[in-house]
Amino acid sequence: MNGAPRDMDADPGELLVERLRDGLGLTGTKVGCDTGQCGACVVRLNGRSVKSCLLLTVQAAGSEVTTIEGVGSDGGPTALQEALRAEHGTQCGFCTPGMVMALGDLVDGADTEPAEGEIREWLTGNLCRCTGYHGVVRGVQRACAGARAARPADAARGEGVSAS
Repeated sequence: MNGAPRDMDADPGELLVERLRDGLGLTGTKVGCDTGQCGACVVRLNGRSVKSCLLLTVQAAGSEVTTIEGVGSDGGPTALQEALRAEHGTQCGFCTPGMVMALGDLVDGADTEPAEGEIREWLTGNLCRCTGYHGVVRGVQRACAGARAARPADAARGEGVSAS
């Protein structure tokens, strides 16, 4: 759980989102719809974004689970979180943790700045009633541009660097 091993028992019918929020106090993962439609409950399971309201806790046994509380370093925001803040893509913040978890793969793997349509497609499983997604799209583009600029030139071109 967020990089630390946890050993716990779970009821067979317990949802992962229930364990995270009620059992572990990780309340950044939200319960919005209980049907997998809104994306407020997105976490990473073995590096892939999943909706924790659709998974049983026992299905996550032996897996690496990362919640919004486990994102970033030294308690500071990630480049994506900072870009969303700067571009006013967070407003009320209820959906923001799920969006950050879902968009992380897009930002981390971006070799080019994704087009608006690609970002909006990526967001189809995350509902937001405040932003209209304009600030979110700009934030993702800003984070991707920053990630590309921070990579060494050889890595950005996909070339290996050999050590002598």
